[in-house]
Amino acid sequence: MAKTQETPAEAFKRAVETTTRSLAGDPELEFAYSPDGPSLVGGKAVLPAPPRNFSERDAARLRGAADGLALRIAFHNPRAHQSLTPTSAAGRTMFEAAEQARIEGLGARALAGVAANLDAALVEACERQGFARMEDRTSAPLADAVRFLLRERVSGRKLPPIAARIADIWREEVEGKAGPLLDALTQARDDQRLYARLARDLIRHLDPSAEIGEEPDEAPDEESEATDTPQPQTEDAPDSDQADDGDTQGQSTGEIDERPLPAPDTDPANVEIDAEIDPSSPDDAPDDGEGTTPIRSAPPKPSADDPNRYRAYTTQFDEEIGAESLCEPEELARLRNYLDQQLKSLQGAVGRLANRLQRKLLAKQNRSWQFDLEEGVLDTARLARIVIDPMQPLSFKQEIDAPFRDTLVTLLLDNSGSMRGRPIMIAAICADILARTLERCGVKVEILGFTTRAWKGGNSKDAWVKAGKPAKPGRLNDLRHIIYKAADAPWRRAKRNLGLMMREGLLKENIDGEALEWAYNRLRGRPEQRRILMVISDGAPVDDSTQSANSGSYLDWHLRSVIAQLEAAPDVELIAIGIGHDVTRYYRRAVTIIDAEQLGGAMTQQLAELFEDPAGKAAPRRSGR
Repeated sequence: MAKTQETPAEAFKRAVETTTRSLAGDPELEFAYSPDGPSLVGGKAVLPAPPRNFSERDAARLRGAADGLALRIAFHNPRAHQSLTPTSAAGRTMFEAAEQARIEGLGARALAGVAANLDAALVEACERQGFARMEDRTSAPLADAVRFLLRERVSGRKLPPIAARIADIWREEVEGKAGPLLDALTQARDDQRLYARLARDLIRHLDPSAEIGEEPDEAPDEESEATDTPQPQTEDAPDSDQADDGDTQGQSTGEIDERPLPAPDTDPANVEIDAEIDPSSPDDAPDDGEGTTPIRSAPPKPSADDPNRYRAYTTQFDEEIGAESLCEPEELARLRNYLDQQLKSLQGAVGRLANRLQRKLLAKQNRSWQFDLEEGVLDTARLARIVIDPMQPLSFKQEIDAPFRDTLVTLLLDNSGSMRGRPIMIAAICADILARTLERCGVKVEILGFTTRAWKGGNSKDAWVKAGKPAKPGRLNDLRHIIYKAADAPWRRAKRNLGLMMREGLLKENIDGEALEWAYNRLRGRPEQRRILMVISDGAPVDDSTQSANSGSYLDWHLRSVIAQLEAAPDVELIAIGIGHDVTRYYRRAVTIIDAEQLGGAMTQQLAELFEDPAGKAAPRRSGR
């Protein structure tokens, strides 16, 4: 039989996979393709799928994504990296950026073709992050600037213009504060441990408020040091540790690897947040030995005079605001059009899921009646019996209500910086389609978002500094709680508001505990008998100024306390969906997804399970595979 002819896209993918295995030194490396790549998940390389008719530019970008993953496998040791990772979120972000610069710089220095591919991938990532619109230090992330400056030095190559703009915004300040350290880092590029220690010093110079933490006291012995030192691989001598360890990419099952150009609230900061919890706390129980993290209860509620209890330093600068008030109508319409254009393909997939949910709800909504009652609505269909036999009693009927009637669903969306790009676009379009679907079924929907007004504190922190920085001040950032769609607002009037999530500079830090309290208080004031709160987040709460002035687990501890109170409340049903973050550690009823593309399916599935079970007792589960 004649062989099926291979398409150009299939031939290209095969060539990329072969090259990536060779560059990584792992002949057994497996591949998957997803629009949300590139990433390393559970020992598998996830790459963006090439378009059907791809150009040379598309091919270079995909090769760059694949080369970046291969270089991370070849040059990065996750255990050495983890042992020196800073404790604060800001420190971790810059530390990850410096390591990414080292990995890419080594590859670009060794192979000119790899360097060109990495540049193409970098340009795409910069365009996706909106770096072309950033003009000053208030909008340009310092961590990305540090990454670009180090990559320029380690690789010995000029940056693409879009990345050079961000580097130039910060170049004078970074080189003025830490020029010698940049030189030392460049010289230490081949020694990951030395490079990591110098990177910690660099963070201290550039951001003194970032908590670095102590270095490990015990140096590894020669055998473990030899094991921990990453080596470029050849086809003849694959690294046995990489083949056997199962932690080649530094990822446990269910976690997402660091993405290009991490935002100031990136996954590593969120995934590692539990390491900061006080080990003496009663909630920090060990794993159950079966690979799952047990659900931990909230801490005891502190007394009103306890200096460690959660509080805000000031609420004077917090705001609860409608989305239409944060943006001019013309810009809001433009952002909504941009959202629709970017997600046409995803809209079809989520739309099919939403239609399936709608059919299920409408099937439940079909009227059913109880007959032969002594009171209710007169059953006219049985009046003939009275005509035949006047002694027969009148027959009445009564409609049986569907279990989901008189229901309100609140979608609370994380608007933090780590959601930038595809995750926030997917969250916006899924919320939009589900709101439209549920509205057609008679279920009211409210869409809320939460973030802060500033990075690393705003007016609240300024007021604290002017007051002499009193100890244990509590929350030190200005909250911004956004109403995208009120419960009583029809979908057609609120549709444009969801485009606000695409606005550059909106997404900042996330203080989840107070956002949950806000959403719950809004639900409590509603007349609906059944109230469902669905939280969509990609990480633990992070606010650098609050965590640097209080204990490292301050926000995390408050979130657990609020969740425990809401889960015990009889008037609300709480669900959580984590994007690349194990929210089952916080919420009793939760699902964790690995790929943001799975969000639409997870949302519809969770709602379908709730409406199938009127008591709201759907079992917790994990997903992402």
